[in-house]
Amino acid sequence: MIPTYNDDCSALVAALSAQACQSGASYEIIVGDDGSTAPAVTERNAQACTAAHCRYFRREANGGRAAIRNELARQAQYDWLLFIDCHVDVAHDFISNYASWQGHEAVVCGGVKAGGDAHAWNGNLRYRYEHAAETRHDVSARRSEPYQSFRTTNFMIRRETALAHPFDEHFRNYGYEDVLYGKQLEQQGIGIAHISNEVAINHYESNRRYIEKMEEALCTLHTFSSELRGYSRLLSLADRLKSWHLEPAIAWLFRHSKGLLRRNLCSRHPSLSLFTAYRLGYFLEIEG
Repeated sequence: MIPTYNDDCSALVAALSAQACQSGASYEIIVGDDGSTAPAVTERNAQACTAAHCRYFRREANGGRAAIRNELARQAQYDWLLFIDCHVDVAHDFISNYASWQGHEAVVCGGVKAGGDAHAWNGNLRYRYEHAAETRHDVSARRSEPYQSFRTTNFMIRRETALAHPFDEHFRNYGYEDVLYGKQLEQQGIGIAHISNEVAINHYESNRRYIEKMEEALCTLHTFSSELRGYSRLLSLADRLKSWHLEPAIAWLFRHSKGLLRRNLCSRHPSLSLFTAYRLGYFLEIEG
């Protein structure tokens, strides 16, 4: 199951198809296009899905990351669904690692790591962020907090579970639909297993675009803060600052330094410490 929006996933389709075919298992690859507006991209994705056992569908309008995953689950025919984001690379044994899993949990997370050449991407904010976060995404760290560590980038789920517990389609904008889903799985007592079967992110937005996506995600966090409380480190930190009556001072400081922070984050040498400060200040500004 590959949800996509204006992203070329033809190489990923080819890689998964080759591995699945070699495994000898029954399979299907479905690409769900969530209303892409780039004709050249949709054409390449549709062409890639003309291969055997592959299928492509496109929604007329963008309904959000939650809705497209629910639609993919409804259209699937097999008992297990493997969801993968469209902008990643998979190792040669990716499919076999999932196929050999023998646990009883209804959800299996394989993990994610930062791919790409370190020298080429050193000045990219998202690359730096993902690379720094790899210790939190290590399988042992994920197993220590299985529900808080759930990410939609790379996971396998029983179809009956996906249909009985769909993603919340109120999440139409970017961010945090996977965080809430992890919380809902815990509340329903549905087990999550974490294994070492990482995909590698191979596409990084420009620093400016990544900041815009982060800002959109923080607006989502603000909108659903009551539902996400206890599952977001940033929200927990903001709550502590409010309890200490520090929110007004930090919000004031952010308003007067916002331009300088953005200038650094959009530069060739973005600081992760300033990125954390920007995220916190931006969120408190929204909250205020």
